[in-house]
Formats: sequence, structure tokens, C-alpha cells
Amino acid sequence: MTEGGDMAAGFIPQKEIVYNGMLPYSGRLDREATQLLAGIKSGLSRAVLLREMWPGVAFWCRKLFSYLKLYGRRFSKDDHIFFIKLLYELVTLPNLEPHMMQSYARLLIHLLKKKELLSRDDLQLPWRPLYDLYEKVIFSKTEHLGLIWFPSSVEHILKALIKSCRLYFPTSSTKEMLDEWRPLLCVFDMVMQKAISNMELFLPTIMSPEEHSQGFQLWFDELMNLWMAVQNQPSWEGHLVNLFARLANENIGYVDWTPYIPTIFTRILRSLNLPIGVSQMVAPRYLTNSYDIGHLVLWITALLGGPGNPAQKQLTCLFNSIASFYHPSNHGRWQSRLMRLLQRLPASVVRRVHRERHGDPSWITVVPEGQRLTDADLQEFTRSLIGAALLAMFSKTGSNDAAYALQNLALLTPELAIPPVLEKTYAAMETLTEPHTLTATLSCMIGMARSLVSPNNHYPEGRAHVLSLLMGCLPGVDPNDFSKCMITFQFIATFTTLVPLVDCSSAPSRHSDLTEIEKDLCFASAEFEDFVLQFLDRCFALIDSSTLEQTRDETETDTQTHLESLVELGLFSTVSTVLTQCSTEIYKVALHKVYNFATSNIFETCVSGRMVADMCRAAAKCHPAESLRLFIPHCCSVIFHITNNEELQSEDELDKELLWNLQLLSEVSRVDGEQLLKYQGDLERILCVCVRLRCKQAYTLACSLLEHTLRSLSLIYPTEHRSTSGGFDNDLPIRDWGRAGDVAALGVCWHVPSVEEENFVFQLLSRLLHPELERIKGHVSGDQPVSREELLQSLAIVHHCLLGAGSMLPPLDGAHVSDLVPSMVNLGEIRLYIGIDYDESRENYRQSICQTMRLLLHHILEQSEDDTKSLFVIIKVSTLCDFIKPHSDLIISDLMFFRGTHKKEFDSRWKSFTLVKKSMDNRLHGKKHHIRALLIDRVLLQHEMRTLVVEGSEYKVVHQELLCDLLLLSTSTYSQVRSRAQNVLTTALGTYSFSYRDLIPRIVQLLSPQHTTGTQQQFKGALYCLLGVHSGVCLASVRDWDCVGEVWPALVLCGLSPSMTLEKPSISRLLDDIIDRINRQHDTIGIYFTVSETCVEIANQVTKSGNPMSCLEAPSTADLNEGLQRQQIRNVVAARKYEKLVNDLLTCLEDRDLPWKFEHMASDFLSLLLRDDHPLPPDAVLFFTQSLVHDSISIRKVAISAVAGILKQLKRPRNKVAVKPADISGVQDPEGVCVGDREGNQWLQYDSNNLPLTQEQWDSQYYVEKTHWGYYSWPREMMIYAASEEPNDDLPYEKMSEGEKIVFEYFSDPEFIDQLIGFLSLEDRKGKDSFNPRRFCLFKGLFRNYGDAFLPLLWPHLEQLASNPHESSQRCVCEITAGLIRGSKLWSFSKVESLWQLLCPLIRTALTNITVETYTDWGTCIATACESRDPRKLHWLFELLMESPLSGEGSSFRDASLLYVLQGALAQQQWRVSELLHRLLVYLEPRITQVYKNVRERIGSVLTYIFMIDVALPHTQSTSSPHVAEFVTWVLERLKPLTLEPEIHNHVHEENTQEMDERTQAVKLLKTVLKWLMASAGRTFTTPVEQQLQLLPLLFKIAPVEIDESYDEMKQDARTCLSLMSQGLLYPEHIPLVLAALEGMTACRSWHARFSVLTYLQIMVFYNLFTLLSVPAEVLRIQKLVTQLLLDEQLEVRDMAATTLSGLLQCHFFPLDFSLQTKLQTLSQTRLPKARGELASIDLVRRHAGVLGLSACILSSPYDVPDWMPQILMDLSDHLNDPQPIEITVKKTLSEFRRTHHDNWQEHRQSFTDDQLLVLTDLLVSPCYYA
Repeated sequence: MTEGGDMAAGFIPQKEIVYNGMLPYSGRLDREATQLLAGIKSGLSRAVLLREMWPGVAFWCRKLFSYLKLYGRRFSKDDHIFFIKLLYELVTLPNLEPHMMQSYARLLIHLLKKKELLSRDDLQLPWRPLYDLYEKVIFSKTEHLGLIWFPSSVEHILKALIKSCRLYFPTSSTKEMLDEWRPLLCVFDMVMQKAISNMELFLPTIMSPEEHSQGFQLWFDELMNLWMAVQNQPSWEGHLVNLFARLANENIGYVDWTPYIPTIFTRILRSLNLPIGVSQMVAPRYLTNSYDIGHLVLWITALLGGPGNPAQKQLTCLFNSIASFYHPSNHGRWQSRLMRLLQRLPASVVRRVHRERHGDPSWITVVPEGQRLTDADLQEFTRSLIGAALLAMFSKTGSNDAAYALQNLALLTPELAIPPVLEKTYAAMETLTEPHTLTATLSCMIGMARSLVSPNNHYPEGRAHVLSLLMGCLPGVDPNDFSKCMITFQFIATFTTLVPLVDCSSAPSRHSDLTEIEKDLCFASAEFEDFVLQFLDRCFALIDSSTLEQTRDETETDTQTHLESLVELGLFSTVSTVLTQCSTEIYKVALHKVYNFATSNIFETCVSGRMVADMCRAAAKCHPAESLRLFIPHCCSVIFHITNNEELQSEDELDKELLWNLQLLSEVSRVDGEQLLKYQGDLERILCVCVRLRCKQAYTLACSLLEHTLRSLSLIYPTEHRSTSGGFDNDLPIRDWGRAGDVAALGVCWHVPSVEEENFVFQLLSRLLHPELERIKGHVSGDQPVSREELLQSLAIVHHCLLGAGSMLPPLDGAHVSDLVPSMVNLGEIRLYIGIDYDESRENYRQSICQTMRLLLHHILEQSEDDTKSLFVIIKVSTLCDFIKPHSDLIISDLMFFRGTHKKEFDSRWKSFTLVKKSMDNRLHGKKHHIRALLIDRVLLQHEMRTLVVEGSEYKVVHQELLCDLLLLSTSTYSQVRSRAQNVLTTALGTYSFSYRDLIPRIVQLLSPQHTTGTQQQFKGALYCLLGVHSGVCLASVRDWDCVGEVWPALVLCGLSPSMTLEKPSISRLLDDIIDRINRQHDTIGIYFTVSETCVEIANQVTKSGNPMSCLEAPSTADLNEGLQRQQIRNVVAARKYEKLVNDLLTCLEDRDLPWKFEHMASDFLSLLLRDDHPLPPDAVLFFTQSLVHDSISIRKVAISAVAGILKQLKRPRNKVAVKPADISGVQDPEGVCVGDREGNQWLQYDSNNLPLTQEQWDSQYYVEKTHWGYYSWPREMMIYAASEEPNDDLPYEKMSEGEKIVFEYFSDPEFIDQLIGFLSLEDRKGKDSFNPRRFCLFKGLFRNYGDAFLPLLWPHLEQLASNPHESSQRCVCEITAGLIRGSKLWSFSKVESLWQLLCPLIRTALTNITVETYTDWGTCIATACESRDPRKLHWLFELLMESPLSGEGSSFRDASLLYVLQGALAQQQWRVSELLHRLLVYLEPRITQVYKNVRERIGSVLTYIFMIDVALPHTQSTSSPHVAEFVTWVLERLKPLTLEPEIHNHVHEENTQEMDERTQAVKLLKTVLKWLMASAGRTFTTPVEQQLQLLPLLFKIAPVEIDESYDEMKQDARTCLSLMSQGLLYPEHIPLVLAALEGMTACRSWHARFSVLTYLQIMVFYNLFTLLSVPAEVLRIQKLVTQLLLDEQLEVRDMAATTLSGLLQCHFFPLDFSLQTKLQTLSQTRLPKARGELASIDLVRRHAGVLGLSACILSSPYDVPDWMPQILMDLSDHLNDPQPIEITVKKTLSEFRRTHHDNWQEHRQSFTDDQLLVLTDLLVSPCYYA
């Protein structure tokens, strides 16, 4: 490395961007980077030391970001660590403005990206600060009240940050995290989700093997057992799976997964949600909570390999069982998940193999030898996936996924993946009828190209296919089929990039060391020339068919369509790739061919002309010297010949030939500038004549010739892109096929402008640009006025000169605009060197263009503002002057090149570069093994990126003038001019640092009501400037108190401006957009910025560190003190500015003339200004409190939220005390994990014998409000609210703060309360309203802050509302009651007691008035009131609800509703009210036999919650809540009368209700039990399998076979229950029990039951596939069961058994072995008795069973033909003439076979012999079908 700047000799950069070293000026970069880094280090550390968060720290962090983009991590390890530590401190600063925190987090993620650079020994980061930040942001306590606003992407960025940091958490962190989150693991609580997702995010899994005992081993068994035990996919299960997947992936070989593999694969299969069987019902939560495919793929990949490779067998089985879902004819909502699985799995395996075989050695633990994937493992892997991939290849949606999968499989095992695709490709090339197969196969081949072409030992014969593929795809260049044409272009370009097109057929005679394959290749390469010429012919045909005359009617425009421009692009890039890769001989032939085509015809210049010119440009680019020798003289002579005529100058329409030659010349001139110098004279002469022609088309073409010539001469670019450096002259180009470029020796040939070229550029400028500028000046001064057309022509010439020579003209310079931001830190910019040394002695044309344009602009605006076209060009030109480097896609013209590149074009090239890279990437070897052409592209992109880095340029006076001009244009008369100017203005504001502070006052001035001279256009223009462009800066929401303080009041006041009318819809829409944008983009702006001491320490270390030394000396003590002072002053000033803004907005609101829209706007703005670190000024509190009774509903809504937020601000802190649970209960918790109800947490239970009924009892108990505490384990330190010694709920009025007094006064005013309640009990949207949490928060805050002070006033209203059954009054009571109960959480006993004495009668009244509309609101109310509350404090409520829910008085509806409300209360309390659950169960048991359906359903749901707590989870004690087992025993006892009957009919006749005999009772009971089973299927955490099995026989008897709506409720329910139960997850120990129950049912007399056994079995097997397969004995039992049912006497059962058998065979559940085949064949050959009469005999059944079995075998492989199939088909055909039902079975089977095998019949027919084919053709009916 060159010694640059003040770099010490020992400097080792962490990781540089290699491409910088290949730039032509790379020698100067080292010094530049060193200076830049020294600047950043000193700037950043100085800003931190002086405590200047904004603009100092923010500015230098931005600079560090762009440094990373330009040079990579080009700093020493020490600096890297310093930067990370400093930013980590900054991100975790408490109370940092959310937006700043987010931008530091982004930078930190960037610094932590390459984890191999820093080991855990180099860097450790504490986890706690990050967790506190995460907790504060994601589970913010104040965000829902609007006290803090976060950016929308904050969650995503924080998670990414934690993922990057967790690697460096200290070893001890795992234990600390577990202590923190274990107490939250209460399965019934929502908090479980939080605990598990925290674990997934934070737990570190990359550690050295010695540390594993302090890492994952602490939690692995515990969480794994929990996962194994839990069922029904609760929402947190996905996080658990993600954690395991990450663990597996990062510790391959260190965790033994073998015992869990069957479970893992069973659950993976279940989570794909595939539809199975006929009548499947899906429990709804399966659809929402399925696992994340990305993590599943990681997990599967990590399980592969190792001794015996057990996971691979399961994977093969998994893909066998789901393969048929990949067939293109199947689709459903599950399809995208299946496709993602297929797409990502091979890619993931490739990553793993790369890591094991090719990864760079680093500090991260490697995979042990024995666990690595061997070649045999990889072949197994490919075999298991390839079938699915080949099916998915043709699917409508997933063909890209399949192509990507095949690309990666081809990297792993080319010998297995490529041949089948090749076969399909050749077949597709031959058919004409199915173009989609061609596009699908070609796109797969493109991905495999590199694996096919590269010389490798696995699949050497692949290279022989290249020529036949290239020749075969030529017909695809087809003008009639656009997509085929594009994919063919891509295909040809991909293959020719990899293969040099050189004829080496003479090589074998010169070389003796060639292998056979290489010799064949050499001889085949003779065809390359043929290929190139045929390809060009195809292109010419394409061009001929797309001339303008053919593709358009006369009336249409003559511009290209979008498709044509795409074809043009494809054509150019493909031709240029093909010609670049040709040998010189082939190139010459091709060049002449193109030349003759181009010069022998005259093309129109719009469509075909552009294509031909592009082809010529492609040819010229490859070998400029030879091609220019042909083209330039020809074009020049034609043009001179035509233009010699004097009259031409003034003609409006010119000869086609002239135009075509100009166009051709302008494209051909885009080549290496050096070659153009030879034709200097000719070019100059043509330009001088043609740019002054009058005809617009002609001078436009001449201008583009001018621009291209200037660009070719003045830019820096590589001149060749061949696939090997140094041309193709060596002897054996075939050895270079598919070779990767060598990053170390790329050998790029650059074009750097020479002195001659520079002279030629300035000569052209002085001859063409200078006169035009003079002409414009003459027009402005009035000496020589010119017409509009001439003015436009002059402007066009100026514009194109600027576009062409821009990179040689030095940027605008001048004085800075001072005093925009006060800062003690240097905010200087650093100029990057981009290979051009500006020559100061020449005239600075940019300066002169700038001055001329400003003169002209003011002239036009004063004289003729309607000359919009000139204004457009001026806007373009001024942006060019103005933008040293254009920025983002907002520049008006597409031609906004400036220092040679335009941001929009750069972005699209960067995108296409990444796409090509992805399709040609070799992920397996990695290490930048790209093709040389791709690497050269990347180097050029690096150069362009340097020209574009626009990280805030200094704002100079020149720019200020131009921006003011743009502002003038942005508010001028014509809307098009305005919008173009506004785009440029927005871009400029994004480019120049802090320029917005200069412009905002100017814009705001145009809006003010005092600005009476303004027009409506000005007004709209100014509003648009504030709105900004969609992706640019929005001036209305800049995070800067000064700006917001000016803009927001101005926006409100502009309602009084004379130009403002709300009649114009455009203006009111515009205002809506601005408000919407502010609401969307607003996040809290910081007031208090503090820099912590640790930050300062780190910054000090950075200042002292060397390599490179900071360029400034450290700040002095005086500076530091000043910094501290300034920090305090800034905070005070910011708080003042905040208060001023609030008061300004309030002042605006006082104006009586303000239109309503602006009143709303102002109240919206005020509500955005609530904060949690600074109280709202009292005037604003007053405003919002008054607005609670405002006439407008939308302002009332804003006020409700705002007052709830204000009450949160005013909340007084309460003291908490720490308690030790062991002291309270007197029981020590046992060692190890002990979960659930135990002695130690007994005291938390609700106990009716020990309720706090008196003051002493109330004070003597400890209340724990959090329901989950104590269930799993106790928190390390348990804080609970202190029992208040002196009741401080009564705040005397004197002690209240300003804000508190205001609220207090209003709520003590009866009139105010009347109005408020009146408004709150109005209905908003009929039928749509529901319980409103905002109002609840408002009342909760009131009662929490002021105790029961307002109760006396509110009470009469509440009583009145409660007795009114109308829904809006009831809802209002609900909201207030819930707020009251929750707000009274910390009241003293006397107050609470008196409260409940009032509330109980009230709630009773309300519940008697309950209606259909209000019962959900009451449910919500009671559930909200009980949430996170200690049940003992609410005993009044529970006892009230438990009184008699099913009193039977009133309607069935009331009973159901009361149960619903009770259920809401109990569900919130989970495990802490076991006594109430018991009481409820006892109460319900006699009443379960309800007649009414709605009550039955509700009871079923309540039962689910009663038994929810009875879970069979690991380490969990037997619960004290009710047990399922006892209940089921009780039920079965009552159901005896039914279990004894053979058939069950629903004989409950309503009229004879007197005889309540046992049977009728049993039927009623059964109905309720069914409701319970259905309700609990998806909700419980573990399924009580044994108990369910006892009910199975009953269900089988009832469930009907067909789906029929007319069946009664009980039968429908039974069917649903069976379907849900069959999907349950089974454990190995349950399988024998289930099978025994099913076997018992097969003997049942009812065939319905036997039929249902089969449907049950299908779903059960599929959903527990791998678990069942792990128990071989049970597999045999199932096989026996199915074959037994094949022989059933009932036809329907036999049919179903056959379907089941084919399904099981298709899943490979048991093999179709020889014994099974023989058994079925023997059955099918059973002799039938001769006599016609006894046909229905046993023999017929046996014979039919055999035939059914054989047909099941055939249907089990729908998309392929295994070896056994032809014979079985022949056997079946013998039965075509058998008696019914055999004949119909055979016919069905054959037609099904024909349907599924038709698509690929050409392939399948190979498996049959000729005789078999004859028989088949006869069988498959219509002879023409396969003809």
C-alpha cells in the first residue's frame, strides 16, 4: 500500500473496497481517504466533546456513512472499535430524539455488518442499555396516548440493530436475560409473546464451544421441551422456532437434534397448511400463526449431514408427500409458502457448503469435520428436491422460484440438476404450440449457464451442449412474441458473455494434450461464425417488422412505445455482447454485414432507425478504429452532399436521408474519444452547419451528435468488456469458457482525456457555445430580438454543450451564505478527486451560462411569461449549472447529466448490475468470482458513485441566487412551469446543507395574510413548495424548532389570506395532503439533548488515537466549558421555542374569522405537540379541556385523546416497595424449574374465605397486579405498590399545578359534565361503534389523578344512562365504568368500598338491559376492568357476576350474554381464580343440557376457558383449577344411553318435553359437549388425547358422510369435531391408543362410521407423518386397517379405502413393495361364479377390492411413470368388461391417468413397450387424442 498522507507504516485497514484500486487515478485515493478519515475522527470527537448533538454529531455521522460507501471499512481495527463504541453510546442515550436514534442505529448496523472483522475478544457491548431502549420504544407506555411519536420504520431498524449487536453481548448475558424473562413465561398471558420474542431477538448463539455451558445449554432443554409439549400453534411458537433455527444454524455439530427430528419435520409439514382429504376444516389460528419459511429453511439446512444423515431421509419424505402440490394445475393460498420453501432451501444449502469448504478462516467456530456435508449428502439432497423443482418450473406464479432453486442445485450437483432441464429445454425448442414452456425452460437455463459452461469434473459433458442451445434458441428472436424475444436475448447474452466466440477448429492439429471432450469442442466451435451471422439476420428481420409505418396508424404519435424501448435495449446489449466476444475474423464479417444493412436502406428516425443506429453503435464500440473507418466517411459525404444546397438552411422539413445519416453518425460517435480525433475536421464542419439548420428534427439530432462527441472526448470510462483480458489471440480460448475475472489482475483499459482531446472540446465550445450566449445576451438587451423558435434552438445548443462537456467545466464557486446554523464544529465539505484537473486558464463556461440564463429568465418573466417552452429549457439548464452533481430522480429532464453521470441512470444501472450479478453469481465459491465484464462494470459504477456523492454541498451565494430564481418560477403563473421548478427546488434543498433554513422564511412570507398583492397561483405554488415531492424533503415537517415554529402557524393563518378559497377543490386537496404528510412524517422533535460522560470518554480516546492522527488539536478546557454551557442554553431555548409554537397556534385559534378547516388543522398540530418530557403549557390544557364539548365531532375526538395524554403527564408518581415472595408465603421455591400452582404462589389465589372485607384485612394483604408473576418463577426483584399509609388521593386544590387546576375546575362544573355526557352518549356511525379505548383512557386518567372527586357529579348521569337500553348510552356507561374500576386501582379501602356499593346495583341494572348491540361492549368493559388487576381487590365484581348467570329469567340471549361477560372477567385472570372456576363448573354441570343453541355455544366456549389452565406442559404441577379428565368421566356416565345404541337419530321432539327421559337428556348434553370440543380445538395449549378418544366412538356414529346443509346441528358439529380432532398433534405414546380406537370402529354396524374412520385416518396420517413413521409397528397396523376396509361389503367404504390407500402411497407412508402388489393382483384375479344371480357375492367384493387397490397404485403417482406402472395398467385393462362396479372403477382410473399424464406424454411414453402403447391407445378412447 502506498505511503499516503500521515499514515503510519503499520496501518492495516479492516476491509477496503477493492474496486478503488482499479480506477485510473487510484494513486491519489490513499491520501484522500486518509485526510477524510482524519477529518471525520476529529470532527466527530470534537462534536461529542463540545456536546453539540446537532448539527455537529449529526453532520459528521453522515460523513462517516458516505466514507463507508466510498472506501469500505478503510480504517484500523482500533478505529473500528472506537466508532462502534461511540455510536453504541449515542444510540442508547436516554431521551434521544427518535429520528436521531434511528439514524445512528442505521450507521451502527453498517459498521457491524462484517462480523468476521471483529471477534468477541475485540469488542463487547452491554445488552441492558439496548434492551431498555427496545422496551421503551416498542412497548412504549406513552405512545398510544400520543405523548411521543416514533418514525414508522423504527421497530424494523431496532430489531436489525439488536441482531447485529447480540454477537458481542458478554458471556454472562444469557443467564441475566433468562432471569429477566423467565417470570414472564406464563402461557395464558399475552406477555408470553413478548418474553419469547425477546429471547429470539436477544439471546446470543454464536460462542466458542467452551462457552456453550454459559450459552444455549442454559435454556435449550427447557425451551425445547416447552415447544415439544405445546400444541395448536399459539402466536409465540413461531418465535421459538426462529430461535431454534438460528441456534442450529450457528452451532452445526454442537447440538444433538436427532431425538427431535421426527417432531420437527411433522411440525414443518403442519405449518404449511396444506389441504388434505375431502372435508377438512381448518382451525383459524393455523392460518395466521404459521412458521416463517426463511427460518425453517435454515433449520432444515443445519440438520442435514452428520453420521447416517437422518434428517435427509425425513426431507426426502417431506418432499415426496408435498410434491404433487407443486404441479402447475394446483394452486391455493398455500402455494406461495411452498414456492418460498423450494426457492430458499437450495440457496441455504449452498451457503452452508460455502461456509464449510470455501469460507475464509475467521474467529467464528467452524463446523466439525464429521458433521460437514459430503458429496454423497449433496446428491441425496438434490435428488429429494429435483422432482418438485421440475414440476414447479412451469407453474403460473412460481417459475422464477423454481429457476432460482435449480440454479443453486446446479452449483451443488451439476450432474443431477442440469440433464433433466436440458432435456425439457430441447423439447420446448421443438414445439411451437407452447411458448410458455420455452420461456420457463430458458429462464432456468440462464441461471444454470455458469455451471454448464465452466470446466468442472462433475459434469464435463455439459459444455458440448452450448452450441446446440445457442443455435436452437435463435427462432426465439420473434417480432410477434415479446416475452419470448426478451428471454431469448437474455439467454444469448448470458451464454456469449461466458464463452469467447472464437473458431478454434484448427487447434487439435497444433496441440497434442487435448482431452476428447476438448477436441469435440474445438471442432464444434467452427459453427460460431454461422451463429453470429444467423443471429444478425434474425435481428434485421426483427427491425424490418417494427418500422414506424408497420406498427402505427398515421394518427398516433411518432415516439416509441414502452415495449419497443425494452426490445431496443435488449437488442443493443445482446448485439454488443455478441460482438465483444467475437474473434477479430468473425467480427470483421459481422461488421460488414451490419454496415451494409445500415447504409443500403434509409430508416425512419423513430423506431427502426434507433434500433439500427444502436446496432451500429454496438459494432463501433467493440473495435472503434475499424468501424469508424467505414461509418464516418460514408455519413459525412452524404451529409455534405445534401447540405451544400443553400436553401436547405431555412426549410422546415428535411430529407429523410439526411436525418438518417445524422442519427447514425450521432450514435456511432459514442466510442473511444481517441479514435474520433482522426475525424476532427469533418465532425467540426458538420456540427457547425447542422446545429443551425431550421428544421427541428435535424438540429435536435445535430445537438445530440454534439453532446455525444463531447462526452466521448471528455469522460473517463473503460474501453472494453471482454471475458478475458488481452483479447482472444491465445491458442485455446475453449479453456477460458466460463472463467471468472481475477480481481487482482483485471487489466481494465481506461479512456482518460488527453491534451488533444481537451483542446478539441474547448475548440468546439468556443465555435458553438460562445456565439449562442452572445445571441441570447443580444436578445435580452433588445439589440437583436429573436423569435421564440430561434431562442429555443439557441437554448438547445447551450443545453447540449453543457451536458456534453460538463465534466470539464469547474463547478460554481463563490462566497458562502453565512450564519445559517450556529456551530462550534467545522462543517466543511471535502471535494473528491474524480480524475479531472480543471484548467483555470480557459474561460469558465459554466459561470457564463449561469449569468446569461439568469438574465434571460428575468427577461422572459417580465416580458412574455407564456413562453413556457423556453422556461422549461432554462429550468433544465439552470439545474445543470446549479448542480455540481445532480441528485435523485427529481431533476426535470432525463438528460440532467452533470459531471458526467445522472443519479437516476446510475440507480437503474446499479439495480441491473445487482440483477445480473445474482443470475450469474457463483455462491458456492464466493470471493468475487464474477465474470470479468461484470467486474469492470462494478469499477465504473464505483467511479460514477464518486462523482455523485452528494452529501450536502456547501451552500454558496451563487446557489442562493439560483434557488431564489427557482422559487420565483415555482410560484409563477403556469402550472407546468411551477411543477418543474418545484421538483428542482426540492432536489436542491436536499443537496445544499441547511439551505432550507434560508428558504422557509421566503416561502412562508408568500402565505401570510399581510401579503395582499399575491395571486392564487403564487399561493398554490408556495403550498406545493412546502409539501415537497413524494420522496424528497417535506419542508412542512423538518425536524427543526425554528422551521416548524414558522411553518405551522403560517399554514393555519394562511386561511385568512385573500388568495385562499376553499371553493377550489385543488387548494383544499392540497391542504389535506400537507396535513396528511405532516401527520405521517411527524416524529417527536427533541428538546433536551444531553451527552453522557461515557460518550465523552470514548471521544477523548478517539482524539488521542493515531493512524491517522486527528487533524485538529483537541478542544481546550475553555471550549469544553463553553460546550457544556451551550448545551444547557440550547435546551432552555428549545423549550422556549416549543412553548412559543404552542402559544402561537393558540393565538391563531382565537381568530374568529378562521375557516373551520384551519381550526381543525391547528388542533391537529397541537395534539402532535404533546410530549412526555415537557408538560403542555396551561393555555393549551385549557384549550383541549374546553374542546371536549366543542361543536365539531372531529375536534372533540382530538380533544379526548389529548386530555387523556395530558392526564398522563399530570400523573403523580407512586412509591413501590420490594417484597420477597418467600417471606410472604413462608415457602422456599424448590430448586430447578417448577411451574404452575404450588405452595409458594398459593397466596396469590382468589380465596373467598379470605377476602379483604375490612380495613385491616385490606391493609394486611400484598397485592400483585401483574397476572403472570409467580406462575413460572418469581422476578429477581419484585416491586409492588406500597400500601399508602396516609391516603393521599385527596389532592387539596392549593397543592395542584396550573394544569391540574384547569381540569379540576371544568370537571367540577355540572354544566360542563352535562354537555360532555350528552356528547359522549351520541351515536357516531350507526351499527359501527364499539367500546372506545381513548375515552376509557380519559376516564381512567381522571379517576386515577383526582380520586373520587368527580363521582358525585357523574353518578346521576351514570344511573340514567344505565337504565336506558339504547346502545350509545350503554356504550358510554361501559367506557366510564371501565375507566372508573381501573382508575380506582390505588384508592384507599373506604373509597373503594363505597364505590362498589354504588357500582354493583348499577352493573346489575345495566346487565338486565343488555341487548344484541351492547353485549360485546359490556364484555370488553369488564375484561378491560379486570386486565392486570389483582382479583382479590375486585372481589365485589366477581361475586356479582357469579351470582346466577343462567337464571333462566329473561331470554336465552340474556343468559348467553351474562356468561360472555363473566367469561371476559375470568379469562383475564387466568390461573389466579381457580376457586371461581370450580364454582362455575359446579354451577354449570346440571345446566349443561340447555335447549337453546346460543346458550349451548356460549357454555362450550366457557368450558374451554375453565379447562384452559389444565395443561400438560413440562415441569408444570398439577393444577388446582378444574381437570378435563374428571369432567369427561362425568360426561361419559351421562351419555351411557347413547353409547349403547347402534344408530343414533336425533329424536328430541319438542312437544313431548314432559318425559325428560335419560336419552333425551343425553342428546342435549352431547350437543353442548360437541360445542365445547369445537371451541377448544384451536384454543387450548395441550390436547387431552386420552379423554378425547373416549368420545370418538360416539362421534363416528353420528357424523354423516356427505356434506349436506340440511342435516341437523348435531350431525354437522360431530363432523366438524372429527375433522378438527384428526388434525391434532400426536405424540408417540398416543398413537397405539388412537389406532386401537379406530380399529374398534371398523367393526361397527353403521357403514357411516367405517367411512368416517377412513377420512379421519387420512388427515391424521398426513398431519403426523414423521411422528408415525418413527414407529414402524404402527405403520403396519395402519396398512392392515386400510386393506381390511378395502374388503368392506359397502361400496362407498371400499371406494374411500382406495382413495386413502393411494394417498398413503403418495406420501410414501409405506412402500409399494412386491408383496403388496402380489396381494392386490391375487385379489383382483378372484374368479367370479358363472351364474348371473349371485353376483353380489363375496367374490365380487374381493375382486373389486383388488381392482380398487391396483387403481390406487396408479393414482398414487399422478405426474410420473414408475417402473411398475405399465404392468399394472395392463392388468387393469383386463377388467374393462367385468360386471359393475368394477368396470366403472377401471374407466375412472384410466381417464384420470390420461388427465394427469397428458402434459408430459412425450416423456412418459418412453416408459412403455410398443405392445403396451398399442393397448393403451385403444384403452384411452378417443384415437385422435395422442395422434
